[in-house]
Amino acid sequence: MNIFVILKQTFDTEEKIVVHGGEISEDGVKFIINPYDEYAIEEAIRLKELHGGQVTVVSVGPPRAAEALRTALAMGADEAVLIADGRIPADEYSLSVVLAAYLSKVSADVVLGGNFSVDQGSGQVAVRLARLLALPHVSSITKLDIADGKAQVLRDAEGDAETIEAALPALFTAQQGLNEPRYPSLPGIMKAKKKPFQQLGLNELGLSEADIAPRTERVSLSLPPQRKAGRILHGELKDQAAELVSLLRTEAKVI
Repeated sequence: MNIFVILKQTFDTEEKIVVHGGEISEDGVKFIINPYDEYAIEEAIRLKELHGGQVTVVSVGPPRAAEALRTALAMGADEAVLIADGRIPADEYSLSVVLAAYLSKVSADVVLGGNFSVDQGSGQVAVRLARLLALPHVSSITKLDIADGKAQVLRDAEGDAETIEAALPALFTAQQGLNEPRYPSLPGIMKAKKKPFQQLGLNELGLSEADIAPRTERVSLSLPPQRKAGRILHGELKDQAAELVSLLRTEAKVI
């Protein structure tokens, strides 16, 4: 079974976000594997342990994303691919086209990814990728069983659960609760440090900048305003209600 995992390197969720000149500062920041992608990696390794085969992790990002790939190798992935090219924009459409260009050249039985990334939160890349590859996909899965060329999936449906069957090859995105990701072992870490992995750019994938032109543009980026101290309203209830409505309209500007 050939299993591919798409992963992203993101800010550590404990990091404080600092914005300078409309850009997020990366000075001294610790980066980690996107937490939802960790569930995907763990599930891929479990599938390999159960059915045999190979797990390949793929990331599109700057050279520093190699650290995330080596962590995945230390967890138990077999191969890693880094697609790093300064011409690739951080646009969901562009990223999905780049990943599709790579995955269309390999034979994948299962493609796994995180439900969304904690830095952007759009959850678009994997779904767009499934569309480009013409693969059935199920998002936000909390259980995955594979047998006889089919996948039996339990997915989170915003408080409820759905059971879905999909024919392989297929793409799935992992939700919290799918598994408990393992820690990399010391032997795994040592092996991962020495293991070479494939590095690709647009030229190797046969793509031009026009092929991956972004479909969205970020026009500004800023932190939310500092939270103000709360206020206590006094007087009769009807007077409090009238004052509250007035404040929501004039100060908070939410009505």
